[in-house]
Amino acid sequence: MALRLSSIVSSTVIRRRLPLVGAFCVLSLGLSNLCPYISFSSKTGCAQSLPLVPRLRSQHRNNHCIKMETNSKTVPCIVAYVTVPNKEAGKKLAESIVKERLAACVNRVPGVESVYEWKGEIQTDSEELLIIKTRESLLDALTEHVRKNHEYEVPEVIALPITGGNLPYLEWLKNSTRD
Repeated sequence: MALRLSSIVSSTVIRRRLPLVGAFCVLSLGLSNLCPYISFSSKTGCAQSLPLVPRLRSQHRNNHCIKMETNSKTVPCIVAYVTVPNKEAGKKLAESIVKERLAACVNRVPGVESVYEWKGEIQTDSEELLIIKTRESLLDALTEHVRKNHEYEVPEVIALPITGGNLPYLEWLKNSTRD
């Protein structure tokens, strides 16, 4: 009984300490260091002015990591997601996309389980996910290529912007795709 009570007490103590650890991090590092992409109108708040830990913002910036819109050596890029029904379809589509220079790289991720509604019924299918890195300007051509070479009636093609990254990789992405 005493052992049980002590484990309950210690787990309660641990749960109560976790919010304090988070609050300490915010107060010592400053909210702008934990979320560097959030812009604050006032830089004088107490969470940002406590000098308990050196500011990290200048430590994580270097010349090898850039924002896309600020560098002329790169072009606006995207990551597109396409699901396929199996490994063979994924390999065939990925190779044709790279061969046509519609993307610099396609990652194939097996074992994705998709749950969706189709024609009024809930479906569950095992699929493979293609993660496609390409230029933003090639999205329409990529989408058309997927439509023509995919066995689904309505293939998934969704795109997310790449807002920055490793400059040599982004340059390679630009040089490995067609204009």
